[in-house]
Formats: sequence, structure tokens, C-alpha cells
Amino acid sequence: MRRGWLLATAAVLASGCGGSSAVTPHPDAVVRLVRIARLDQPVALATRPRDPALYVAEKTGRLVSLRDGAVLTVLDLSGRVSLGGEQGLLGVAFSPDGRYVYVDYTDGRGFTRIMQYRFVRGRAVAASARPLLRIRQRYNNHNGGELAFGPDGMLYVGHGDGAGGGDPTFHAQSLHTLLGKILRIDPTPRGPAPYVIPPDNPFARSRGVRHEIWAFGLRNPWRFSFDRATGDLWIGDVGQTSWEEIDRMPRGNSGWNFGWNRFEGNASYDSHAPGTSTVKPVYVYPHTAGRCVVTGGYVYRGRDIPALRGTYVFGDFCTGELWGLHPERGGARARPLGPSLPDLSSFGENRAGELFAMSLSGGVYSLAPA
Repeated sequence: MRRGWLLATAAVLASGCGGSSAVTPHPDAVVRLVRIARLDQPVALATRPRDPALYVAEKTGRLVSLRDGAVLTVLDLSGRVSLGGEQGLLGVAFSPDGRYVYVDYTDGRGFTRIMQYRFVRGRAVAASARPLLRIRQRYNNHNGGELAFGPDGMLYVGHGDGAGGGDPTFHAQSLHTLLGKILRIDPTPRGPAPYVIPPDNPFARSRGVRHEIWAFGLRNPWRFSFDRATGDLWIGDVGQTSWEEIDRMPRGNSGWNFGWNRFEGNASYDSHAPGTSTVKPVYVYPHTAGRCVVTGGYVYRGRDIPALRGTYVFGDFCTGELWGLHPERGGARARPLGPSLPDLSSFGENRAGELFAMSLSGGVYSLAPA
């Protein structure tokens, strides 16, 4: 996801920074960025229970730990990942008990793989690799890549429509494919199958559809997260040519259709696309002033920046701007938080709820009060 990757992302995968809400100065919550490490194209950050280290995935294939200023390789997939377009090692998550680590990457054929590894003495055991999912796709973009365990202990997987541009084959609206979806599965590390379908998945009892689907109608949910206080699911869905969007699914809901490619943001995109009963974004912004790719983040629940508590922090890859979103009656307002981080690839959250931002240019930063 370096500049070239980003531009490919912006042009092919992104093309959407839209907004119906104005961006106005934030009176209180202003932050600064403090660099804590420099890595090779960092794209995802995870923590492990009872472990003070931060674990960061590099797009080029390494998973590293950051602790007390030291960088240690804990898993090296650099010989297995493909690196064209938006491909690479894209996501990482630890099981709730910390015994397993899960990664999302594109293999040599460009297909997405979700793999499980045992985690012992600070390292992933390479010989313990166990495939969970393999998702076929024709193009090297719209791979999604987010992995996260929800408050229910289930593993959530984000994947884009995988269809080049415009989703001409309507993957996102089809319940017969895993493309353009957020999936929910229950990994079974020692079971006969790599995972099982949670019985309360919205389509678990439906015939002829993929039972893993939790939400659909997404173009490229590059980054999503759960609010640790409420359990709400927040999604940054990358747009096509005009609009970027932020979606929110309150805890207790499932099976929502977020509208792509019938809609891009709130705007009609393809009237021939199937799909009804779509859910509108909580916030959209347009491709203006150089903005073009949303980077989804987290609702801040830490203690270091009191004015930021309860604020959804996100940004734009192309401009590097960081914003705070405040859901309010009659809409939502996004306010700039001060700094910009070129090539803003992802955000992360530590065990205390403090936030981090990453750049494809190499930097990993903590958010601190200005």
C-alpha cells in the first residue's frame, strides 16, 4: 500500500470520498501523532490478551511485535503473499484466549486466505498453519482484509466485492458469494472443520445462500471495528468515484444491506442492481479537496484524550486527514482532529482503548493530546 498501491487503491478500489455533512473545526478534541516505530508498509494492528506488546501486520508479509522499542518478527509470510495492487498481508486478530492468531492475506494466485496459527512464547508456530477460508476472486483489488473478534467471541471477516470497478456482476448484493460482505464464523481450533456457522447468523437457516454472511452490500470494507463500550459495529466502506461512507450497525442487529452497488453513499449508482431495504450510511463525504479513500477507525474509549471519548476516529488515505465523527440527531458531523498522516493505511487500538495510526510510508503512531 505504498504510494503506487494507494493510487491504485484510490483509482480502482477507492474512488469515493463523499459527504453530506460539513467538516467543521472541533473546539476541544485536537490530537498529535507520536511515532513509536517505523516498519515496512504497516496496515493492521492487533493486541493479545494479557500481553503488553502491539502486533502489526506489514503488507509485504511480516507480522511483528512492538514492545519497549524492540521490533520482533513473529510470523513471516513474505514468500507466500501476492503484492499486486491492493494485495498482501492485510489483517490480523488474536483469539479471545490469546492461544491463536489469525491472518488475512492474498496468496500467489491472488485469492484471499484466512489462516490460523498457534501462538506460543511470543511467536506464531508456522508448522501449525490451518486454513479457515479461501475466497476466489478475479482481480487484485477490493480484498477487504479486516479481521476482528466481536464482543460475542465470533470472528468477523471483511471482504470487498472483488469485481474491478463498479461491481458489474453484483457480487455485493448476491447472497451466493462471500464477496462484498462482512462474514461471521466460529473458529474451531481442534474440531473436524476449521469453523462452524453460528446458529444466530442471519442466513444460517436459509437455503442456497452463504451462511457465513453477517452484512452485505459493501464495496470494500477495508477497516471496521467494534465499539468496546456498546458493541456497535462501525465500517469504513471505500467508495467508487464520488462518495466515501461510514456505516454503523448497532449491536443486536444483523443481515443489513448497506446498498452497494445500487447506491454509492446516498447517491444512486446502478438502478439495475438488485437489492431492496438498504441501510443508509451514518456519514458520507465527497471526493473533493484531494480526498478519495476512507480509512475506517475506532470509537475512542481511552483515557489519555478525555475530549475524544465516544468519538469515532477515522481518516482519508489520500489526504491523510484525521477526523472525529459525532453521531447526532438529524445526522452526524465530522470534525478535523488536527494532524494529517500521508498514506494513512489503518488505525489500531490497544488494550486500554488508546488509538494508533499507521502509514504505508512506514510510520506507526500513537494518538496523544495536543
